[in-house]
Amino acid sequence: MSWLWALGAYLCGSIPFGLLISKAVTGADVRAVGSGNIGATNVARAAGRPAAIATLFLDALKGIVPVLLAARTPQAPPMLASVCAFAAVLGHCFPVWLRLRGGKGVATGLGVALALAPWAAAAGAATWLAAYKLLRISSVGSLAGVLVALGVALLTADRYAVYGLLGVALLIILRHLPNIRRLLARQEG
Repeated sequence: MSWLWALGAYLCGSIPFGLLISKAVTGADVRAVGSGNIGATNVARAAGRPAAIATLFLDALKGIVPVLLAARTPQAPPMLASVCAFAAVLGHCFPVWLRLRGGKGVATGLGVALALAPWAAAAGAATWLAAYKLLRISSVGSLAGVLVALGVALLTADRYAVYGLLGVALLIILRHLPNIRRLLARQEG
């Protein structure tokens, strides 16, 4: 039965809000702009700040909802919410509807972190904001935020939440490998 929960979380995570919002606002496909990513940062480039904020909110929501539903299910296995967290971010990063070409998982990762470990989510979001304000490079803020969130989760959350956030962190870092290469080569904009 847990696999049904994971599938539902994956499908929820795979809703391409950035693509839908960008198309509604500009008529254009966000995948043809900037990084080609469907996440909030690229939606800001393609459709402006209000569209990016809506994308950020909805991408986070599609992470929160399946995790909270799983966590509140009577007699659920202790790891179910964390499995759903990973599945939701996996759905965002590799949506079946878009031939597995999705976003980087940061906003959906924020949503699942809010559901699993709120203090970790707050610390990660604050770190992203500070790093972005300082350097104006979203990928640096994202990676720093993920690492700080994971560190805070180790100190404040139960082990199941940590397992889920560790999986999510690894997925987000994997999706950022091209950014990391560009950062190391000092070519990241």
